[in-house]
Amino acid sequence: MIEYELVLGFWARAVGLLGRRGLPPHRALFFPRCGCIHTFGMRFALDLVFVRADGTVDAVRRGVRPWRIACGTRRSAAVYELAAGSLPPDAPRPGDRLEWIRRE
Repeated sequence: MIEYELVLGFWARAVGLLGRRGLPPHRALFFPRCGCIHTFGMRFALDLVFVRADGTVDAVRRGVRPWRIACGTRRSAAVYELAAGSLPPDAPRPGDRLEWIRRE
């Protein structure tokens, strides 16, 4: 299971992972209402899981390096950002449903 932090508000979304040196394994940031992200100014690569409004995996982008833009599909409604290599090689795939735990 992966714990996530919900990212809401203009400044929290603008900052995201900027300034962090990494994320622990099995931790993620969750950005609702987000179909594309950028890694400008990031210090590490990301694994990204784009999901539809119902939580179904829509697209997966692995190892997105700093200074890039990555998007899901037109159906993507949100994205989970994890440190690159945090996702197991056999999962997730589009159409899968994952179990995430919100970290308070």
